[in-house]
Amino acid sequence: MRTRFTAALFLLAGFAAGALTQHSISAQAPDKVFELRTYTAPEGKLGTLHARFRNHTLRIFEKHGMSNVIYLAPMDAPAAENQLVYLISHRSRDAAKASWTAFQNDPEWKKVASESQVDGRIVAKVDSVFLTATDYSPLK
Repeated sequence: MRTRFTAALFLLAGFAAGALTQHSISAQAPDKVFELRTYTAPEGKLGTLHARFRNHTLRIFEKHGMSNVIYLAPMDAPAAENQLVYLISHRSRDAAKASWTAFQNDPEWKKVASESQVDGRIVAKVDSVFLTATDYSPLK
């Protein structure tokens, strides 16, 4: 429960930072959904996880119709030592399902995943929550 609360706080901080810097994301289809994901890495593997996202994953997500919104690093222990929190968006829940299937079957992704785990798994746990924007949210 504490992990989800911490993730929600980081998400809210990201939205507030965006609002304060006057960044806007245009509204899209009303059925657009967001997916908040928290990855927990085994001890000593967080740097490798960040490298995989930085160098490959974001681009491959976009290739399969997932929109990168924000990537966050927890500031406080213990989450700061082993978690990556991020928010992506999809056109719909059905689109999310199709995107994840295509992503998981992508030969490039399979190669990247395999190469990044030659010294062991870099993700021990994944939490995923699907969300919709409220009618008063500046980010829709």
